[in-house]
Amino acid sequence: MSDVSRRVGLVTGAGSGIGRATALLFARSGAAVGVFDINEAAAAETTGMIRDEGGEALAVTVDIADERSVRAAIERVSTEYGGLDFAVNNAGLSSRRKLDELTPDEFDRVVRVNLAGTFLCMKYELPLLRKRGGAIVNIASNGGLYAIGQAPAYVAAKHGVVGLTKVAAVDYAPEGVRVNAVCPGPTRTPGFEKWAGDTDMIVRQEAITPLGRLATPEEAAEAAVWLCSDAASYITGIALSVDGGRRA
Repeated sequence: MSDVSRRVGLVTGAGSGIGRATALLFARSGAAVGVFDINEAAAAETTGMIRDEGGEALAVTVDIADERSVRAAIERVSTEYGGLDFAVNNAGLSSRRKLDELTPDEFDRVVRVNLAGTFLCMKYELPLLRKRGGAIVNIASNGGLYAIGQAPAYVAAKHGVVGLTKVAAVDYAPEGVRVNAVCPGPTRTPGFEKWAGDTDMIVRQEAITPLGRLATPEEAAEAAVWLCSDAASYITGIALSVDGGRRA
């Protein structure tokens, strides 16, 4: 079982989708959770859901692209709960535009949030995790493992997240910190459904998925919680596909 009881952690982008499902699952598994999101109301809503179920959570508004915001948010959770045992870096944004249609500003923004934001979170999580051992899970994407058409900025950033994960896994393993990535395929989050709109996108994505359906946010969350638990104590440096067989 993915037992994380009496542990302290944080989840970025926890106001919706995979982040919310992950924060809820950690709390149901006995952890105290820092609920990070740039949207204050969304973070508060997730925190309220956790507390309604009897869990322990702290809502924190944070912009992961801003170093001071990240440092203050992580320090707040550590101070409130007395340390840090795990972190799931999930926050990010998407971009669908061919390379020659991208502006430099859009490319920089996507990379700044998805890749540099993950770096900033890890930079301030690692000193705390080194004190008592722990785990980081970076939510990448199957776009971190292969190409997704018309998404060059997103794919470049997510490939970077996978690379960052592997280097950190090697560098911090001697200090008892494990670092892994979860790479979901298309997942039925509110954001994905909004992006699909009235098109046949979901039907087409299901048709090319061997399991015949898209993932739920909870299925990606299960992978993240498991990788942070002692059940995955000998696993570090992997990029785990949660994609219904698409990579195969």
